[in-house]
Amino acid sequence: MHRLELLHKWLAHLYPQQTINVEFAAADADFRRYFRAIWPDGSSMIVMDAPPDKISTDAYVKVREIFAMVRVPKLLARDPEQGFLLLEDLGKVTYLAALQHDAREVVHRQLLLEALDSLIQLQQASQPGVLPEYDKALLLRELNLFPEWFCAQELAQPLTPAQRQLWDAGVSALLPTLLEQPQVFVHRDFIVRNLMLMSGPPGVLDFQDAVYGPISYDLVSLLRDAFIEWDEAFVLDIVIRYWEKARAAGLPVPTELDVFYRQFEWMGVQRHLKVAGIFARLYHRDGKDKYRAEIPRFLKYLKRTTRRYHELAPLYQLLVQLVGSDADDAGVASSYTTTRLVSGG
Repeated sequence: MHRLELLHKWLAHLYPQQTINVEFAAADADFRRYFRAIWPDGSSMIVMDAPPDKISTDAYVKVREIFAMVRVPKLLARDPEQGFLLLEDLGKVTYLAALQHDAREVVHRQLLLEALDSLIQLQQASQPGVLPEYDKALLLRELNLFPEWFCAQELAQPLTPAQRQLWDAGVSALLPTLLEQPQVFVHRDFIVRNLMLMSGPPGVLDFQDAVYGPISYDLVSLLRDAFIEWDEAFVLDIVIRYWEKARAAGLPVPTELDVFYRQFEWMGVQRHLKVAGIFARLYHRDGKDKYRAEIPRFLKYLKRTTRRYHELAPLYQLLVQLVGSDADDAGVASSYTTTRLVSGG
């Protein structure tokens, strides 16, 4: 039986003799889809469709309880055998849509500061042993998505032995700094597409992959986004404001701003390498091209950061060999361009 038909039957069982219209709401990069169930009076709920043969809803339910201190959707009903969750509807306007609708810097700053308040609230509740650890093995597994999927599949250029040496040297320099960071609850996809514009604090979605890991990770996710980009001065301003708020909240950030900003940037290198690999994998393995055209933005982030720090010079050299240099950071040049991504050429 088709998943949508099963969903309708489930809703009819929960709410017999009621007319409920169901419309598509969103889809994730994995197998989950979301539908909006609308009642005659205009009220609505969200149904998560997670095919149980492909993905479990257990992690979502567990993390939702752990993250209850921020504005996560209420769980109204669940059928784990069929893979359905009925959730509170937090509205239709994501932070991304709000930011794209109003380009004024003052608006962007205000929304991001509200997001920071929720992030800090989440981090203040952190404790070890509750969520899986974002340990060396996981960080390294994510990093290796870059040579495996971006280099070998997207570029069709598996690393040569000399390039593998550059990669290994860069990763060896990067990992210790990440592992030395203080550990907190990490949403792991704290991006403007997963924050909902509401009256008061933002709604927080897509948290099922949360872990216990480096304190700068979610801040990087928020400010080095796939679908919206801010200039360096604006990002630095928001990082400083986070650092000030975090210190005032008693979070274990470094007492020196420059140390924290270095942590932020180096954490970004790990995330950007991972995301470039994931976006390439989504296209080449799963046939999903929605995110492929955003890879150049992450390559630009990577080159900006890796050339700032001499310890990361091997990664910068590798990136230049793979995709060319960008003297003015205006975009990805040489052999790898957005046109190539979109056209598939």
